[in-house]
Amino acid sequence: RRITPHLSTTKKLIETSDGDVARLIQVNGKPLSAGAEQKEMARLDALEANPEDQDHRKRTEDTDTARAMKILRALPQAFLYTYTGPGTSAAGPVESYTFVPNPSYSPSGMETQILTAMTGKITVDPSAQRVVHLEGHLKHDVMYGLGIIGKLNKGGWIAIDQAPVTEGHWRTVRMQLAMTGRILFLTKTYDTLQEQSDYAPVPQRLDYREAIGMLKKDP
Repeated sequence: RRITPHLSTTKKLIETSDGDVARLIQVNGKPLSAGAEQKEMARLDALEANPEDQDHRKRTEDTDTARAMKILRALPQAFLYTYTGPGTSAAGPVESYTFVPNPSYSPSGMETQILTAMTGKITVDPSAQRVVHLEGHLKHDVMYGLGIIGKLNKGGWIAIDQAPVTEGHWRTVRMQLAMTGRILFLTKTYDTLQEQSDYAPVPQRLDYREAIGMLKKDP
């Protein structure tokens, strides 16, 4: 489910080795109209018939994942942490910390530049070695390309929750983003909430066409 100030959409999504495929099933909490349902099925038919479109989607997913992993791998070096105590979550015992930017950290690219301005709190599952919750706030503007390429404005924030969804598999189950900024000459506002739930395993080595077939049969 993805929520913005003006629109809420719910999709059924299947992960495959060829990338994710999804079927839109609700808009603003209501099932699709007959016309919208027909358009959605036609979109799935076109995707099934054009594997190059799915290849492009997969490359975009891989790029986004690589950027997210680059940020996650930088967390130990980018911040200075203060232990705030133990706790519990649905996954079990957790440990919590607050963090501030590490003044000696040098970002390795545009993705990690944001970490130099972020303060917040983080909760980890020590046995699984996973981040359970992270909440960060920008304490000052973040400039990209000396401000020529763009910037993110002070006061923006992000919150991420991760959880085990099946045995041994963790996923981001909730992400909320509230930021404003500028890219070149365009002002941008990011105000979204994304939630993923009701996970269930699918057959291994499922390809994207098989997943589309499953989505068509069971909305």
